Amino acid sequence: MNGEQEIFKGKNFSGLLSDIYTNAKKKEVQINSLIKDLQPMIKNIGDATVIVPLIAEYMDISVKNDDHLIKMAAIVQRAMSRSASDSANGVLLTDEEKKQLLDTVNQMEDEATTNG
Repeated sequence: MNGEQEIFKGKNFSGLLSDIYTNAKKKEVQINSLIKDLQPMIKNIGDATVIVPLIAEYMDISVKNDDHLIKMAAIVQRAMSRSASDSANGVLLTDEEKKQLLDTVNQMEDEATTNG
């Protein structure tokens, strides 16, 4: 398996890494913009107690999404680093890696349902 082989429909390992990087950069800009926009609204401690948790929740959700992508990348990277003999035998992911990948997808779905 190389960096250009499709790991799932429409996505290869290089693309996955690019998504992780792009998401992190985009998130940084969005969070800075959000904080900049909300700062003028904070006039007293009461305002801060309402607005700051909203910013923290947004940041937490964003970090969790990136964590899921990073976990997926780590699993794919392990599969890519397997010896040629394993690949020749058709073994790309171990049962444990398949379970980890499925758990990560299920966790993402659960969080999307909870936060969506």
